[in-house]
Amino acid sequence: MNNFFGELAKQLAERWVGLLAVPGLLFVATAWAGLQLGWSHAVDLPLLASGATELGSTLGRAPGPAQALVAIGLLLAASGVGLTVQALAAPVRAWLLGLWPPGLHWARKRLAGARSRRWHRLVANRWKLQNGYPVSSRTPAQQAEIDDAAARVNRLALAAPTRPTWMGDRIATVEQVALDRYGLDLRFGWSRLWLVLPDTVRADLGTANGQFAATVVTTAWALPYLVLGIVWWPALLIALAVGLTGWVRARAAVAGLADLSEAVLDVHGRTLAVALGVAPLESTGPLSLSEGAEITRHVRKGR
Repeated sequence: MNNFFGELAKQLAERWVGLLAVPGLLFVATAWAGLQLGWSHAVDLPLLASGATELGSTLGRAPGPAQALVAIGLLLAASGVGLTVQALAAPVRAWLLGLWPPGLHWARKRLAGARSRRWHRLVANRWKLQNGYPVSSRTPAQQAEIDDAAARVNRLALAAPTRPTWMGDRIATVEQVALDRYGLDLRFGWSRLWLVLPDTVRADLGTANGQFAATVVTTAWALPYLVLGIVWWPALLIALAVGLTGWVRARAAVAGLADLSEAVLDVHGRTLAVALGVAPLESTGPLSLSEGAEITRHVRKGR
């Protein structure tokens, strides 16, 4: 039991250092530098070095208890900033996934509509090429043109866009594919599917979701630097770099999570059907449309 709590404390300490302490300390140090320099001397390195030397000398002359209090205060400040960023992760995640608040409904509707119109134009162009180049006489160059048109469609969205962001559509696509291909409403069926998945699959999904959560936190770290940019303009560049890094990583993480979720549905959809008595125990293969529709009727319970 002591070993268990010791290991748990070690893991919590590592998580605290990785998620809060180190990024928080980095921000506190950057904030101190920014407040020392301001806008007018934003890149004055000699001035910054002079301030750091003076601060070090002052702390060096201070008694031990005062130095300890400064160190504790520094850690508390870093943790406070880290906890604030953790709290901001939820709205940042909602923003990335296109789940914007009601006050921005008009913007969400306009952007989603623009994405949808563009997607349908690309699809129409793809089918125009597909029908214009008969398979019997299609040349490699023509096939490459068709493939390129299809790739442009898929880069925008794998199904008709319904959200204002690419990441939001990538997640929504899984739900749409489940409904169109298998007749399964994942909003009600996912929790049941989760219960019948093997432990290894659930672990893989948890890892993929954790990777996305980590990229959301990275993106959220751009916000305090953005605020710091009010008094020190280089912080705006840091905010831009951190935000772009988090956004790029979040796109990759969402793509991986969505691909894995869709694969889970393809491979284990029938497991859910068997567990609910919709399909016979000895049945194999992907979930059929009628079986998925029956599961949906069962899990929705008329709702």
